[in-house]
Amino acid sequence: MSKYTKDDIIRMIDENNVRFIRMQFTDILGTLKNVAITTSQIEKALDNQCMFDGSSIEGFVRIEESDMYLRPDLDSFTILPWHTQHGRVARLICDIYKPNGDPFEGDPRYVLKRTLKEAAEMGYAFNVGPECEFFLFNTDEFGHPTTVTHDTAGYFDLGPSDLGESARRDICLNLEEMGFEIEASHHEVAFAQHEIDFKYSEALSAADNILTFKMVVKSCADSHGLCATFMPKPVYGRCGSGMHTNMSLFKDGKNAFYDPDSETGLSHIAYNFIAGILKHIKGMCAITNPLVNSYKRLVPGFEAPCNIAWTLSNRSALIRVPASRGEGTRVELRNPDPACNPYLEFAVLLAAGLDGIKNDLMPPDAVAANIYDFDIGERAAAGIEALPTDLSIAVSEMKADPFIEKVLGGHVFNKYTEAKEREWHDFSTTVTEWELDQYLNKF
Repeated sequence: MSKYTKDDIIRMIDENNVRFIRMQFTDILGTLKNVAITTSQIEKALDNQCMFDGSSIEGFVRIEESDMYLRPDLDSFTILPWHTQHGRVARLICDIYKPNGDPFEGDPRYVLKRTLKEAAEMGYAFNVGPECEFFLFNTDEFGHPTTVTHDTAGYFDLGPSDLGESARRDICLNLEEMGFEIEASHHEVAFAQHEIDFKYSEALSAADNILTFKMVVKSCADSHGLCATFMPKPVYGRCGSGMHTNMSLFKDGKNAFYDPDSETGLSHIAYNFIAGILKHIKGMCAITNPLVNSYKRLVPGFEAPCNIAWTLSNRSALIRVPASRGEGTRVELRNPDPACNPYLEFAVLLAAGLDGIKNDLMPPDAVAANIYDFDIGERAAAGIEALPTDLSIAVSEMKADPFIEKVLGGHVFNKYTEAKEREWHDFSTTVTEWELDQYLNKF
């Protein structure tokens, strides 16, 4: 049942002096886009009559097919917590439709909704709790981003060494004003690195929340004279930013991953789900870790997984099952980073888990030891494979797993792989400062 009606939204706009509404959506790479309208156009927008040109959006359509319609999700209506001199601003997250009234197959939100429908037909609801890390850096004299910081704090440290404390506090307060339930906020391991965790929710809402979260973080950082980045590895020799993704399935209102009679507390369905993700993880990496830079985080020694294994205890494995049981039973995937498109990430993770359930797949034995301490021979003896080590390999693995194309649909799959192959080509043909430092004087 919907939280808001059209009349509710019009009333809230009037009561709160809202002057502009951002009609938001994402391209296939997860970049937030919007069409801004004035309140005079709100009834037209709520009647699904807001049109835009899709030909300039990454992964959408050719210029001769450019007309697209924005259909707002009424429950996503939120008044942004900051004020402008011209009145307040609200937002609506939208689905993309074609002129004939069909959902646009290139809309990442539609890809997730389609997979959630499949889960619902099996009786499951999919809940997700992301753990988003980010960096707060200084800006230069022109307000441009840098990687400079005067922050010297470490994990869980307090001010005055934690120079992002006040910005992080404002982020939390703004998010709470927008309806988020903030569970934790703290300084992370690296200088200038932070994490804010918000309560899990149904997957579509969780994906929407991630985009809202990133928007709020960047806005609050800017108001403090800082720049926020969700780039996975902005600083050499320091830990990168991940987006650990906690997942659970509910059936008939109960956590389907929990079995009180099991030795581990995990149900057969939980094992199936883990096995499905392990089966398809190589093909999913170009989605969960989408940038050239993503693979500079997935290296030994920086608290990020490099190998395909699961565990009930330590944090060195790709998949960890946190200690909580009962309604809190969940599976944590540790390789994703916050540069990913959350709609596509959640879609492939859910589909992989459902594939494990449908085919009654079972994972290998859990690994109790610290995998970081294993040498190549020990990993081989344990049957532990490595994750892709760069974006080119990840895209090749994605193309080698037909399951991924089936989940994403041909349009998104082809546009996405084309964009990532282009990104890799641009990177691999660029002469970097490292090369100049290493070679220019030597040869």
